[in-house]
Amino acid sequence: MIWEALKESLVILNMEAVSCRDVFSRLGGALIREGYVKDTYIDALCAREKEYPTGLDIDGFGVAIPHTDASQVYRAATAIAVLKNPVPFIQMGTDNEEIRVKIVFLLAVANPGEQMEELQRILTIIQDTDILTNITQAGDVQNVIDIIKEKERSL
Repeated sequence: MIWEALKESLVILNMEAVSCRDVFSRLGGALIREGYVKDTYIDALCAREKEYPTGLDIDGFGVAIPHTDASQVYRAATAIAVLKNPVPFIQMGTDNEEIRVKIVFLLAVANPGEQMEELQRILTIIQDTDILTNITQAGDVQNVIDIIKEKERSL
């Protein structure tokens, strides 16, 4: 389950950013500082995002699920950013369709065999726009973790 591995230090609320690079630098930087990923993780995220965009439009709600290959990861983790203002990401499966992302679930997947399972768990959570709204309105980091925990328990 996602919430079992969430650490408060890997959830950033009201993040100010103007680009996906800004988001990756701040959120990926937290993963680097905590020892989950290599120093090259942020550059690898940017390179992969150009090749395989991760923006999703969930009923008009912009979410992104960026990640890299396991060679960049020491230990598995999920980091979350709730952006103060939406940031442009390219829609998954397109080359140039831009969407405005409000929540980013940044994955550090250590075992490539677990990547699809992790993505499916996140997709299950984000398909519920009420949950997305609650996350964006959460007053503190622990509240975000509790919202995700409650949603996962209900599945």
